[in-house]
Amino acid sequence: MHHHAYLWSGPKSRFDHEALRRPPHSEPPPPGARPELLQRYREVAAGFPLSDLPPLEPAYWLVKPAALVRGTWAEADRAVAWLAEQLHLHAARLAHEPPPALLASAAERLASGGDVSLGFYLERPSYLSLALLTCSPNRAAPHLTCPLAGHSAAHPT
Repeated sequence: MHHHAYLWSGPKSRFDHEALRRPPHSEPPPPGARPELLQRYREVAAGFPLSDLPPLEPAYWLVKPAALVRGTWAEADRAVAWLAEQLHLHAARLAHEPPPALLASAAERLASGGDVSLGFYLERPSYLSLALLTCSPNRAAPHLTCPLAGHSAAHPT
C-alpha cells in the first residue's frame, strides 16, 4: 500500500463544471441512441482521463495522467507532511483556516487505507483541491490500477 498526492488550483468556475469531473458511464449508450448522446459519451470517455480537474469521486484520480501525481509515499505520515506543507504554502490565500484536527484526521484515514480529499476557497474566485489517494488497491475502487505502475513508493516524485 502507498499514497499518491494530487493538487489542483484554478478558477472556481472551471471547478464547477461537474460534467468534466464525472467519469463516463460504464456502458456506452445503446445502439440506435440519439447521435448527440453518442457524441457526448465519446467526448466524456476521451476527455475525462486527460482532464486535470479533480474528479467528483476521489478514487478516479488514479485514471488521470501519472504526471498529475505530486508525490508518492509508502508511509501515511509522509503523505500527511506533504498535505501540511501545501496548507502552509497556501495559508495566506485560504478564505478560512483549516481546523486543527484536520491533519490528525487525514493521518488516521490514510493509515486505515482510506483516501483524503479536501477543498478550499482561495481568493475569489479561485479554488484549491488537495487529495491523498491510497493505492494498490484503492479501497473505494479496487478495480483501478496504480498510475505509476512499477514505481518505488519510498519518496516524493
